[in-house]
Amino acid sequence: MGFAAFMSRTAIAFDPDQGREVEALFDGLAPEVARHMGGAAGSSPYLNGLIRQHADWLRSIIDMVPADLVAQLSTFDGEEAGDLGQRLRAAKGRLALYLALADLAGVLSTEDVTIALTDFAGNALQAALVHQMRRVADRGLLPGMAASEIGSDTAGLAVLAMGKMGAKELNYSSDIDLIFLFDEARWDPTDFAEARMAFVRVTRGVAAMLSDRTAAGYVFRTDLRLRPDASVTPVAMSMEAAERYYESAGRTWERAAYIKARAAAGDTAAGAAFLDRLAPFVWRRHLDFVAIEDAHGMRRRIRTHKRLFDDAPLQGFDIKLGRGGIRDIEFFAQTQQLIAGGRDPSLRVRGTTQALAALADAGWIAAERATDLARDYWEHRTLEHRLQMIRDAQTHALPVNADEFRRLACLSGQTDAVALEREIAERLRRVQEATEPFYDTITAPRDQKPAARDDVVARWLRLPALRSDRARARFRRLRPVLFERLEQAARPDEAFASFESFLAGLPAGVQLFALFEANPQLVELIVDIAATAPGLAQYLGRNAQVLDAVIDGDFFAPWPGQAALTRALGEVLEKAQDYEQCLDAARRWAKEWHFRVGVHFLRGLISAETAGREYADLADAVLTALMPVVTNSFAAKHGPPPGLGAMVVGMGSMGVRRLSTASDLDLIVIYDGQDAEISTGPRPLPTRSYYARLTQALVTALSAPMSEGRLYEVDMRLRPSGRQGPVATAWSSYQRYQRTEAWTWEHLALTRARAVTSPPDLTEAFENFRQELVQGQTRPAAKIASDTVEMRTRLAEAKKPDSVWEVKDGAGALRDIELLAQAGALTAGLTDRSTRAGLAAIARQGYLGATAVDELVAAYELLGTVQAASRLLTNALVGINALGLGGQRFLLTQTGTRSLDQLEERLMDAKHQAARHIETALERMAGNI
Repeated sequence: MGFAAFMSRTAIAFDPDQGREVEALFDGLAPEVARHMGGAAGSSPYLNGLIRQHADWLRSIIDMVPADLVAQLSTFDGEEAGDLGQRLRAAKGRLALYLALADLAGVLSTEDVTIALTDFAGNALQAALVHQMRRVADRGLLPGMAASEIGSDTAGLAVLAMGKMGAKELNYSSDIDLIFLFDEARWDPTDFAEARMAFVRVTRGVAAMLSDRTAAGYVFRTDLRLRPDASVTPVAMSMEAAERYYESAGRTWERAAYIKARAAAGDTAAGAAFLDRLAPFVWRRHLDFVAIEDAHGMRRRIRTHKRLFDDAPLQGFDIKLGRGGIRDIEFFAQTQQLIAGGRDPSLRVRGTTQALAALADAGWIAAERATDLARDYWEHRTLEHRLQMIRDAQTHALPVNADEFRRLACLSGQTDAVALEREIAERLRRVQEATEPFYDTITAPRDQKPAARDDVVARWLRLPALRSDRARARFRRLRPVLFERLEQAARPDEAFASFESFLAGLPAGVQLFALFEANPQLVELIVDIAATAPGLAQYLGRNAQVLDAVIDGDFFAPWPGQAALTRALGEVLEKAQDYEQCLDAARRWAKEWHFRVGVHFLRGLISAETAGREYADLADAVLTALMPVVTNSFAAKHGPPPGLGAMVVGMGSMGVRRLSTASDLDLIVIYDGQDAEISTGPRPLPTRSYYARLTQALVTALSAPMSEGRLYEVDMRLRPSGRQGPVATAWSSYQRYQRTEAWTWEHLALTRARAVTSPPDLTEAFENFRQELVQGQTRPAAKIASDTVEMRTRLAEAKKPDSVWEVKDGAGALRDIELLAQAGALTAGLTDRSTRAGLAAIARQGYLGATAVDELVAAYELLGTVQAASRLLTNALVGINALGLGGQRFLLTQTGTRSLDQLEERLMDAKHQAARHIETALERMAGNI
């Protein structure tokens, strides 16, 4: 019995012409099957393309028993030959196509579809996990394990499926929410740090394999943000660290998330054991009515954030988050599970409809209500699938016009779109009536809402930083002063929200209000930050230890300089007991100084240019002090560095010492092995492999997220041959490459290069070589100009600015001006790295007049100030409203403008004028005037 025997409805073509074209492809099949194919294709552009692409395959499988075919399509053999990512995408495409057609025809229920999608997701996840584990082991990055030893338990790495994947309820276009945890007991303490870094690599590799969009599409979008304290923790963490977090700082929403958690891949035995150990956190023995208030608060916050209001029209209505939608049913079930699940294990089930049934069996809700909500839940989910099938979009929004509603009705096999709207509205009403009374019994009536600030206090009192009686008592004493300061902000609501974000990031045990009582000036500073720079306030909340630096008497002292910073960090690192403690200590130290620069800039104590130099000093100190620590740790296993050693070279903004608060570090590593073939040590390595692995260790030391966060993101694309080249380059090879193979853009980049840390002899040799190459390069000015124009075109095509506030990319923006300055330096043989010097060289060579160069310098300073200020406040300014009023005032002050309109006009004029001067200079250079 094939597809036709199980059909109970047929899709109707919204576009009859498209429908007839596709229907004709299935001549010879049962007429109702051919009509259904045409109906699906004529109503869904996404299915139209898939059906045409896979028409031959569909004809070959259409007579198979649907349940048998789905079971076959849902499995996946990760051991087959060929590109795994490509095979996963092809398999997902076939499964998604068949499930859509079967769903629309009534051949499979929506619940059957969600189970099939979840089964495939689990199999794909397992295949990707084993593949990435073997890749990492094959590179020698998993201590003591060869690729051949990696089995299905993946060396203790377990993957928890959360949300809909955990409950086997994936929708047609779901993300998959995953948490990667490893069993630290499987590893010797001396190998722990290396193993953890390997698991981080594996996790990133799995996420990329599943979620990267290629020509063949993607497998599943992957979300790793449900892990503990996701903003500061690595993407893979130990089970012991996760348990500590949940015991000390776990919140109600995290308890609710773990209701659906399931060990889905990797070491599932270890994952299941972890979930068993976490049960006391999720399932409280007492009746937890606080969970109701928290759940109700989450609903309100979601709707406020998404601008979902009680009187929202049906057009564009969010069927997932809107009132009476999918999430209301899920919250209704989960909240009652949290309340009573600690005493009644029968309520500890993952699926929504299973939870409703269990609540009815236990007497918590009426059986009729459970049945009605389960029916409405799956009808909502069916509608959700239809919406997502139309264009393969992760959407939950109903159509916004009559035509699109008719398309939705046709896809669902209905001819009357108005009747469909009435059906949806009635279902939403039923769900509201069934779920709202539960929340209303324990929350204030809508006409008796407490005052807005009382709401604020109620939320704050549930935060970890205010859990203790002592903290609450101090807060009550400080509340009048604190609220008065916040109310005096330019936009009080923004200030209160930002201060709340700061508080929410603080862990339990931080005696914030004790610090406020002892240091009244601290209140003023924190409120100033909250009112001006919400991003900085959130950072402060996540890194509460920097408050110690704020109250230190030296916080507002003059800047000590790079050498003093390096010595200070060196002393900190000497006190650490092991390598991992060194890395965490470096992170804590750097955060304090990084925060200090930001606060000084925010309060107008330093300029944007000075802040850029100080951020660069800090990066220099970190690299200079940390490189020996990384080298010594590496040498303990593989012997001391062969030959002279390695040099870290700063490129781009790092080279010219102009970083911002969010800058990556553009670095290259050059080594001089002095003809040594292999290192001497317990596990010797060939010299080339030694320095490649040492470089990887340095990058990991800088960029790996640890308990104290990360230091810097590192970009090494400016090394010889870019991504294709080795991560560390031999000194002789580097010189040969630069002399004989390098492109003009690589010599342009060399005008800004600077040795940051290296053996003194190598530093001197590098700088002599750089000067020789820049001063003695043989390319004519016309060639440099031509290649610069080509580079400029590529940059313009790669990143097109959407707003005048995007000051880095685009014609006349920062990168454009810097590129001209580099060309000017190269044509003049100028070894000064600064942008101003390069632009002055343009004038000296006659390519522009002095006035034009002055205008370029002024534009560069204005754009640089806007970039530095906006990154301090938001990290990415694409619209002025993203800053809030306090941030806008700060930006106006920094740029010396009176109004936002004036600043916007100045930016437009500056970029337009700069682009015109750049084009003139390059044209003249090309003609070698």
